[in-house]
Amino acid sequence: MTSPSPSCDTRPGKIMLVGIGPGHEAHMTARARSAIQEADTVIGYVTYIKLVADLLDGKEVIRKSMTEELDRAISALDAARQGKKVALISSGDAGVYGMAGPTYEVLFQAGWTPDDPVQVEIVPGTSALNSCAALVGAPLTHDFCAISLSDLLTPWPTIARRLDAVAMADFVVALYNPKSGRRTRQIVEAQRLFLRHRRPDTPVAIVKSAYRRREHIVFTTLDQMAEADIGMLSTVLIGNSNTFVRHGLMVTPRGYANKYDIEQGGETRDGEQRGRSLSTGLLGWLETLQAEHAEGASFEVLAERHRLPLDYIRATLMEPLEAAAPDTLEESEA
Repeated sequence: MTSPSPSCDTRPGKIMLVGIGPGHEAHMTARARSAIQEADTVIGYVTYIKLVADLLDGKEVIRKSMTEELDRAISALDAARQGKKVALISSGDAGVYGMAGPTYEVLFQAGWTPDDPVQVEIVPGTSALNSCAALVGAPLTHDFCAISLSDLLTPWPTIARRLDAVAMADFVVALYNPKSGRRTRQIVEAQRLFLRHRRPDTPVAIVKSAYRRREHIVFTTLDQMAEADIGMLSTVLIGNSNTFVRHGLMVTPRGYANKYDIEQGGETRDGEQRGRSLSTGLLGWLETLQAEHAEGASFEVLAERHRLPLDYIRATLMEPLEAAAPDTLEESEA
């Protein structure tokens, strides 16, 4: 990879790493639009350039193919060294499988620092997982993560370990880059790994081209998902053990039913207190663990019972159980 050559132009340039969201004008932030409008040069993958075509009048436009991410970053730095304002665009968010990371790699290799005359601004956008989730209901209300199935830059064993870990840990998962014309087996392998830990009827939503002209949504299940129409414009949302689909909406409960009896008007359940940790929260669990160990359960048995690492169980039981200060109710908790 060659570094851009500096220019004698003393006017400071700027690189704006712009996340344009799903691509529909209504879901692009005001700052994303203004960043593109104020740019002298706009650089991006050809499909993304088409999505912002109405903002490109009078601008230098540099179109790159799907596999030319580093070339896009190099071109952006080269133009900024010439004193230009550059909008380097990504769909979704520039920092989520977007151009922010590759651009910083190129910048650092070229000797750039935050004190450099070339300024860098990241303009956040709505990522695919947010867009797709909004279209299918509320699948991300509890803990979730994102994993890309693309092995173009990441070794498959690394991807497989991550899939297995999150499947076992019961995360809701958004799969990016699930399938392409040449990469057809990765989604099958992901399904196989998830079925080691999840029920076959686990809800799955597949959203293609969210908020774009050819938007398409399919609800299916884990054991059927590999048979669905999936491509590079698709995002696959796999629910956790509590996720359900009702009236065409995919919802992951936050856990209110663990503490409150919704059918009784939201009254707290026996043994629970509003604004305090669950009886099965950390302190309650530690007390249970200590009691089980005192009754004769070995470290090994407890590790298997609670599906936690043996060394973690051993270290936890070796520490004295301390009384905790009362919990403080926070806005996001109940």
